[in-house]
Amino acid sequence: MKAILHSKFGPPDELQVKEIDKPVPRDNEVLIKIHATTVTSTDCNARNFTFVPKIFKLPSRLFFGIFRPKINILGIDLAGEIEEVGKDIKKFKKGDQIFGTTGIAFGSHAEYTCMPEDGVLSIKPSSMAWEEAAAVFLGAHTALFFLRDKGNIQAGQKILIYGASGGIGTFAVQLAKYFGAKVTGVCSTTNLKMVKSLGADKVIDYTKKDFTSQSGTYDLVFDTIGKTSFSQCKSLLKKKGVFLTASMGLPEIIQIMWTSMTGGKKVKGGVAVERVEDIYFFTKLIRAGKLKSVIDRCYPLEEIAEAFQYVEKGHKKGNVAIVVINKK
Repeated sequence: MKAILHSKFGPPDELQVKEIDKPVPRDNEVLIKIHATTVTSTDCNARNFTFVPKIFKLPSRLFFGIFRPKINILGIDLAGEIEEVGKDIKKFKKGDQIFGTTGIAFGSHAEYTCMPEDGVLSIKPSSMAWEEAAAVFLGAHTALFFLRDKGNIQAGQKILIYGASGGIGTFAVQLAKYFGAKVTGVCSTTNLKMVKSLGADKVIDYTKKDFTSQSGTYDLVFDTIGKTSFSQCKSLLKKKGVFLTASMGLPEIIQIMWTSMTGGKKVKGGVAVERVEDIYFFTKLIRAGKLKSVIDRCYPLEEIAEAFQYVEKGHKKGNVAIVVINKK
């Protein structure tokens, strides 16, 4: 099978298309023929620590490799078809079309991968194209973790989403609306219409207006890309408002600890842990027409280095998908 091998840290063109042995599923695993995957910020961090804050560089090195990569096939999201099942599998059958995530095991930048039956997998909604389904989990799951688990979002609340046109932001807008919040999305001029189409009640063009000029307006402010700060956004929050940050450095860690011990406005962050219940939730929303993926660009598997280069510029709209099987 073809796979993209990550054998050294460095520029994206270090990635190589190689023929390797197709994996064989264990008794509790399914063999997935991958139709589509993605390139995410998580892949970029594993590939060359692109978006890793300085304080986490050493722990990231220890996890992903000090001198050479420990993970040789990247890719965390996928959509595909089950080609073979282990003898103990009961939930899935050969031919099932599925989508989900491999999590920190990675491995989806390839034509095949194996996953356990209790992994984060769900039957793909028939309304979604392969690349759309592949792009769901990481962004939607991260948005759900911050809005529901950290922000305790409630119907009628007002939320500002900074980076509303990104991989996390596009899902955050839709999920916030699902939970009944009033959403203000902050993005650049070219993405205003798209963010509005996702359900935002109001959009702010940060290139033309200082979005922090409002006062005491929001219950939640969610920075999905780590480009602002609690000090910048503090005035936007109501008396007991919460600043949610998807990117944590030392200042954010200190603020989280300090505000947890004081009354009033809070800073909250963290790392989402994959749960199969969440992908079932997303499947339900997709089938109800409440959630969709935004695809910026699609690349064939062989051009994945170009996909990494584009994502690492930090300006993608929604998601970047990789087409593993071209059905044309």
